[in-house]
Amino acid sequence: MTPLHFLDTNILLYSISRHPAEASKRDRAIDLLERDEGALSVQVLQEFYVQATRSTRPDPLPHEIAAGLITTWTRFRVQEITLSILTGALEIKAAHGFSYWDSAIIAAARALGCRTLYTEDMAHGREVDGVTMINPFR
Repeated sequence: MTPLHFLDTNILLYSISRHPAEASKRDRAIDLLERDEGALSVQVLQEFYVQATRSTRPDPLPHEIAAGLITTWTRFRVQEITLSILTGALEIKAAHGFSYWDSAIIAAARALGCRTLYTEDMAHGREVDGVTMINPFR
């Protein structure tokens, strides 16, 4: 069985980008989303919805489309927000200095047994508790 890889919010957002300068990132994000071994968290899905539908976005998605994408992405393993994710995030933040929100994503990836966290926002190649952060757009 192929190990799960965790997808950060920016992967989901690039998959819907219409900006010409982000075409290669969009293609790479779509490629990652087409794989069967993806994993997400409720936090990532919430962040996607808020950012994709915000009125100040150049091309905001209507509620129905954003909600439909979220429903589609629930085909992946989705980590719920739990007390153990919260406490794990606090431990990661204290030990490694990430923001709480990034720490919660790492804690969710770890809880699902993911070895890889695809993200543009964290240090490429850094490993925390068995989860290696990879910037797929490098």
